[in-house]
Amino acid sequence: MIGAERAPLADVRRIAVLRPNALGDFVFCLPALHALKQCYPAAQLTYIGLPWHAAFLAGRPGPVDEVALMPPYPGIGAGGRDGDAARAADAFVDRLRARRIDLAVQLFGGGRHANPFVRRLGARLAVGMCAADAEPLDRNVRHEGLVNRRLQLLEVAALAGAAAWPMRRELHVTADDLAQAARVLQPGSERPLVLLQPGATDPRRRWPVARFAALGDLLAAEGALVAVNGSAQEAPLVRELIGAMRHPAIDLSGKTSLGALCGILARSALVVSNDTGPLHLALAIGTPAVGIYWLTNLVESGPLRQEGHRAAVALRVHCRVCGEENIKTRCAHDASFVDGVTQEEVNALALGLLRDSRSMALAV
Repeated sequence: MIGAERAPLADVRRIAVLRPNALGDFVFCLPALHALKQCYPAAQLTYIGLPWHAAFLAGRPGPVDEVALMPPYPGIGAGGRDGDAARAADAFVDRLRARRIDLAVQLFGGGRHANPFVRRLGARLAVGMCAADAEPLDRNVRHEGLVNRRLQLLEVAALAGAAAWPMRRELHVTADDLAQAARVLQPGSERPLVLLQPGATDPRRRWPVARFAALGDLLAAEGALVAVNGSAQEAPLVRELIGAMRHPAIDLSGKTSLGALCGILARSALVVSNDTGPLHLALAIGTPAVGIYWLTNLVESGPLRQEGHRAAVALRVHCRVCGEENIKTRCAHDASFVDGVTQEEVNALALGLLRDSRSMALAV
């Protein structure tokens, strides 16, 4: 049966969820994790992930009880099936099997490599995504086409009876997050903090830096304290943006841990960002945010809760260098697909959210 909601499984004590990938992808699965935990509150939920998941989720309230570190595995992590890597992978599977997992949930992808791995865990029930060329699990959601990833992962959870998602903030900010943020930011400012995120892994998702700079000046003139975030690799981009501004701004590039970023986002009145991990983190925390999206990216990564979210959407589908359509394939060029989003549109969305945030703060 494909994609049919089922009744909850009886007497579930252990759940294993496979999704060892990046920040944005982790945020996408949070509604499904919350749905599973709400349906099975007494069960221990083990997230099969990466070292960064373990560090980030350690001591953090939420649906994940523990992280099991995924070893190198063909098609899932770097590495192959020979020698030490194969023995480490087999030992990892044996340790999980020994726990007598009741429910295994595959949220990693189409399942060509992930579904056979999940089958090896020996769970009473295995559910997940399944592409046309993948081995099916006990219950499956078809993995194909352009879909909202959060909704797709919630459909997987519903296969295990976890059909209800509590419509609330998905990610808890800890006291340690806030303490780390306080060590990065200058204390004492009463101005509302605005965070700009000009980078993105895919250059095609980057709004022009000059427009981010103009927006930063507009928000600073409105009374905001502007900070610009980016990874260490994005430091030149951050410096370019700040150098183009007339007002001073805080350079956060390469200076924040993931926990510190959560604390900064929690303190922010507004985030304006390309479609990248910190945008999704902000929305999961509940920080008002303007996202600058390419059309297909909004379909895939749009949040489920719309309160405090505004989307500026580019409709271009053809590369402006070669003219090739980039819906099902990607051409060789990195030209921006979101530069058609106008300065005026983002300015209006950002100012509206900032003023709304200020009004709500005054009303408290």
